[in-house]
Amino acid sequence: MENIKDTYYTIASACGETLHKDRGSKFYGYAFPVTTEQEIKACIDKLKKLHHTARHFCYAWQLGESYQKYRANDDGEPNNSAGMPIYGQLQAFKLTNTLVVSVRYFGGTKLGVGGLIQAYKTSAKLTLESAPIQEKTINISFVLLFEYPEMSLVMRNIKDEKIKQKLEN
Repeated sequence: MENIKDTYYTIASACGETLHKDRGSKFYGYAFPVTTEQEIKACIDKLKKLHHTARHFCYAWQLGESYQKYRANDDGEPNNSAGMPIYGQLQAFKLTNTLVVSVRYFGGTKLGVGGLIQAYKTSAKLTLESAPIQEKTINISFVLLFEYPEMSLVMRNIKDEKIKQKLEN
């Protein structure tokens, strides 16, 4: 039987605020466990109320046990200078069902595109390093229907593959 990945990584709970400073600008990092786009919107709205004077709320998220959906948002920063570096850290940590937001307070000095990329990447990395990461198992239920003469073959395969079973009548 081929070796199929049956686990994924996510964060166990929201992590506390991290702070990265670069030439006067402050980047506050946050990570949240999420499973729907509605949860993502609620988390970002909450941060916008908390940091009502901040200029940028850049974020990236990834959803699905097989890493199916993702989004990166620069929120007014130059294209691909904020959201994609944050998303790159989600990929580096192999996380899904996770939202990372970096809230920027402009410090008066322009960082340039390269500086922004590095600052947002560092902010996301610091945030994810402080997050409680956990490995979860993908659980899929199957109903097996077979005739009585195949019982021993089916049970042997279940035992060999260490499959958890829930017997029903």
